[in-house]
Amino acid sequence: MDASTEQEKDVILGNLVRAVQILESSEYFGLLMPEVRVNLVYSMENATSPKDVAGIDGRITLVSGRVKAAGYPKFGASDHMARLIIEVRKYDRRYRAGINFAWTPEISTFLEEYCKKMGWDYAGIDRSLEPKEFSSVEGMSMPWKIKTLVEMCGGKVPKIFYEGPGLGKEPLTVLLGKDAVEVATDVVEISRMYALKHK
Repeated sequence: MDASTEQEKDVILGNLVRAVQILESSEYFGLLMPEVRVNLVYSMENATSPKDVAGIDGRITLVSGRVKAAGYPKFGASDHMARLIIEVRKYDRRYRAGINFAWTPEISTFLEEYCKKMGWDYAGIDRSLEPKEFSSVEGMSMPWKIKTLVEMCGGKVPKIFYEGPGLGKEPLTVLLGKDAVEVATDVVEISRMYALKHK
C-alpha cells in the first residue's frame, strides 16, 4: 500500500473518531436509535468493496440511555452500509459517508418538512415492490434500491431516504454526506429538532 493510500485511510479513521464524539455527546440522537443499531461509514475515494469503507466495529448503540460506539472505526467493519455507499457513488461522487437511523411514520413526516426547509431531496423505497430476481440474489438488492431512488428523484441521489418495512426487515432512514463529521453533525441537528417538536 502506498503512502498516499495510508494517509487517506488515516484521515478517514480520524474523521470517523470525531464523528463518533459528536454522536456520543448528543442528548437527542438516542431518540433515533433503530433496533438494529446504527452504523456510520466513510469510504475511500476509489472504494470498490466493503474493505475500502470504514465503519464502526460493532456499531453504535445505547448504554444506559446514552449513545455509545461499541468499538473503534475500522475498514471492513460494515457490510450493508458499505455496499450502499459504493452503489451511491456510482451516481454521485460527492457522497462518501452515510449513517442509518430509525424510521417510523412520525419520523418520516418530520423529515419531509425538515428536508423541504433545508432544500434536500427526501424519498423512500417500498421494499415490497422489489422484483424477485433482485431480492432472491445476494448482493442484487442494493443496486436495485439505489437505481430506483435515483429515478424517483429525477436522476439525483437524495441526501436522505428510507427503506420502508419489508419482510423481516426493520425500516430504516439513511443520511448521506461528504464525510463522517458532516453526516454526524446533520443527524444530531435532526434529532435535536425532532426532540423539540415532540416534547
